[in-house]
Amino acid sequence: MENTSLWVFGYGSLCWHPGFSYTSSKIGHIKDYVRRFWQGNTTHRGIPGKPGRVATLVQEEQGTTFGVAYEVQGETAFKYLNCREVELGGYTTEIVTFQPREGPPFPVLLYIATPDSKDWSGPAPLHQIATQIISCSGPTGHNVEYLLRLAEFMREYIPEGYDEHLLTLETLVRNRVKENNLCLKSMMGEGPCRTLHHNSIVNPAAAAVAGAAVVPVERTNTYQFSAKVPVKKLRCLNL
Repeated sequence: MENTSLWVFGYGSLCWHPGFSYTSSKIGHIKDYVRRFWQGNTTHRGIPGKPGRVATLVQEEQGTTFGVAYEVQGETAFKYLNCREVELGGYTTEIVTFQPREGPPFPVLLYIATPDSKDWSGPAPLHQIATQIISCSGPTGHNVEYLLRLAEFMREYIPEGYDEHLLTLETLVRNRVKENNLCLKSMMGEGPCRTLHHNSIVNPAAAAVAGAAVVPVERTNTYQFSAKVPVKKLRCLNL
């Protein structure tokens, strides 16, 4: 094993957080697969009874999935990947052909979930998947972080890898975070949101979903100030 190298294809969290040592990496794509958030997860981005949603690949003729191929060598990296992807993630392995941006294609190891995989969640309307992602977190972090980190990586490093499924989910989740006054900073593992005075508007249901104390800034572009006028005084509004 110490003298054997193998290329591993990353299309999910392996893109932005490989977590293992590698000798080289190449950006490129594989054919006849599309990325879908159809695999459940109870060990990284969810918990038993409340699984998160993470990416897998689904066979689709003429489909294309962009990602990163890593050249790994030695027993340590393979043991790490087997634990992370197979034992904990419920993925199986396949060998597929990878086409780098430059140079000839070559075989890569692919970790993939199927309907027979542990925690398989399967297809669902995107708004339902977004709801599940918003409400789940696990030992590795919030499910929202997994989605947004992947979308940001693709946008920054692989702009040619347009993925409608991924970007639609990103839009839905970002809109819901904003609409429900959720603390995106804490979801992304970047620390808690700042706490303001008790007169600020609070959305308790949203805070409970996010798993964090969220106290948004008091709105100043409304007639909210009128609620602070003593009841016995006349409230005048210049229309």
